[in-house]
Amino acid sequence: MKVHGNIKVIIADDHEIFRDGMRIMLQKQPDIELIAEAGDGHELIDQVKKLQPDIVISDVKMPRMDGAAATRHLAEHYPHIGIIALTMFDEEDLIIDMLEAGAKGYLLKNADKNEIVEAIKSVYDQQPYYCRHTSHRLAEMVAKSKFNPHKQAVKPDFSDREQEIIRYICDGLTSKQIGEKIFLSVRTVEGLRMKILEKMDVKNTAGIIIYAIKNNLYLPEKR
Repeated sequence: MKVHGNIKVIIADDHEIFRDGMRIMLQKQPDIELIAEAGDGHELIDQVKKLQPDIVISDVKMPRMDGAAATRHLAEHYPHIGIIALTMFDEEDLIIDMLEAGAKGYLLKNADKNEIVEAIKSVYDQQPYYCRHTSHRLAEMVAKSKFNPHKQAVKPDFSDREQEIIRYICDGLTSKQIGEKIFLSVRTVEGLRMKILEKMDVKNTAGIIIYAIKNNLYLPEKR
């Protein structure tokens, strides 16, 4: 894990008003420094070459050069830089393009400031970040894509009970619904869920689904 100092960030988005909002928000974070902004992929690559940031937050749709093309270039030439895709809720295919191009995580544009900061710090620490509002469909798309950030040297073992809970989580059940099915309290289910998150080294439900499918702990139904 890296030690947080000032995490240097560049934002790329062709909407100036959106960049203004991000700038104001990030300026209030004591350990994150916004060092540049870009309006398209070409500008982003130029800024990265000059300033060598730790993190890039890039929109998927931009003029001249889109986010996936810019990400592909940056991942090849600057593999140490963590790239976070920035998308609208209905751009699922573009999110996959960004992840397969080399992004380490993604955020929806309506993410709150706490989630944006969490995503920056997670990717800076070499951990993938999946937006909290990831749909079940998108989680399955990510899991079936070429994107595979889970490279633990030793795969964790999951108990039969944990595997059962993983399958129910992947089916979309809440902790209350899981508890009712397997006769456990919500608190006990939540405790097991936290243990599963820790073993998988993921942050949220989307991370559980993606990890489970990638590691054959869950087989989604064909749609």
